[in-house]
Amino acid sequence: MALILTTPPSAEPVVLADVKAQLRIYIADDDAYLTSLISAARRALESRYGLCLMRQSWALFADAWPIDRIFKIPLWPVQSVDGLTSYADDDTATAIDPTAYFLDVGTRPSRVALRQGRVFTQPARAINGLKLSFTAGFGVDATFVPQEIKLAVMATVADWYQNRGDASGGTIPATALEALAAYRNARMA
Repeated sequence: MALILTTPPSAEPVVLADVKAQLRIYIADDDAYLTSLISAARRALESRYGLCLMRQSWALFADAWPIDRIFKIPLWPVQSVDGLTSYADDDTATAIDPTAYFLDVGTRPSRVALRQGRVFTQPARAINGLKLSFTAGFGVDATFVPQEIKLAVMATVADWYQNRGDASGGTIPATALEALAAYRNARMA
């Protein structure tokens, strides 16, 4: 299954002012660098833990309907399913009626399942014949992000800022990993 980001987040889980306060930086000389580190830290933690910290839209492609009729979404938390589309061999898109499936957000990974008795023919396009569009993330701004995740982002930024160019730098620090322990999830094969 292919997973493609279609709309990136419009904000970061921590603001520059909070990172600068933690690092006790009172000048603007490194603001652009710190801003890039915030974004990089968010992406690194999202990738490592299968998380979406801020609201963002994704497309999950599959070649065929899953055998068990359940799409497992490898990102969490999922806010909504925005559409399920089947493609013909000539790339014509057909939207699947939203009443034919439902989103289960009570599990991790979240799942989209076809309702009982609904049967669909396999898509005519051999590759990426199905597209599941969804929105994931804790919310549109930092107020929705759990505090321990914010602390993990700030700890990562601080470590990367203080160890730039060092052989030991560039990893996710132990304090960030510990803060995110509750959000650890086994990776799907």
